[in-house]
Amino acid sequence: MTIGVSTQGLVLLALALAASGFVMGFLAGLFGIGGGAILVPALYEAFRAIGVDHDVLMHLCLGTSLAVMVPTTITSFRSHRAKGTVDEAFLKRVAVWIVLGVIIGALIARVAPSRTLQWIWAVCGGLLAIKMAFSRDEWVIAKDVPKSWVTEAVALMIGLASTLMSIGGASIMVAFMTMFGRPLMPSISTSSGLGPLIAIPGTIGFIWAGWGATNLPPFSIGYVSLLGAAVIVPVSVYAAPIGVRVGHGLPKRKMEVAFAAFLGLMSLRFLVGAIFD
Repeated sequence: MTIGVSTQGLVLLALALAASGFVMGFLAGLFGIGGGAILVPALYEAFRAIGVDHDVLMHLCLGTSLAVMVPTTITSFRSHRAKGTVDEAFLKRVAVWIVLGVIIGALIARVAPSRTLQWIWAVCGGLLAIKMAFSRDEWVIAKDVPKSWVTEAVALMIGLASTLMSIGGASIMVAFMTMFGRPLMPSISTSSGLGPLIAIPGTIGFIWAGWGATNLPPFSIGYVSLLGAAVIVPVSVYAAPIGVRVGHGLPKRKMEVAFAAFLGLMSLRFLVGAIFD
């Protein structure tokens, strides 16, 4: 069952989604992320404004964001790959573990209440923001990522957390790689490859998790808004290469601070929502 929305409401929703999509695509290219850090909060406000029930609100935001991330993250990864800074051997090493984490995340999302998902987003995003804001070059644990099972375990957790936050996974993997001696820009480029590995199975998982759910907006399939994806995808795909070009010209510290600022603001928004909404 879907909720009733007026034609005017759908037009305003589409305009808001288009604006969010441009910002999302730009950030996806700039930081090598899936853009969920900006899109999920934007979708939260947009869907709440048209009366989506709180019980399915966060699920719908996460599922729609993952669906949008499919072409956006592919575009971002291809742009970074063209720069020659992607460690493809590392991506092949972690791919299976990332996907396994996504599957576990989808299973959790099927039963987790919306407020729990808000808390997960706020806490994980806040920790990442603190790390990026206050990190220094001397915060290096080793000269390279572990060759043991530790890297695979981290990949599994990244797939899980990224699904429950609807992010491309780069924000966490970049922090991991830089703490183990990898330079920032190659870490961002390599981590952009996690996006498709998370977005594709994640979208399928949220469609499955929301199959038969009620009080969803028109043109939804499971916890994915087809209207949202249709509006946001072309705009975000257009904006992603712009972000890549800007990102490759910025100093390292400015990128870290900007990354931390966005994560911090979005985490604060969901913390407030988890407490008061």
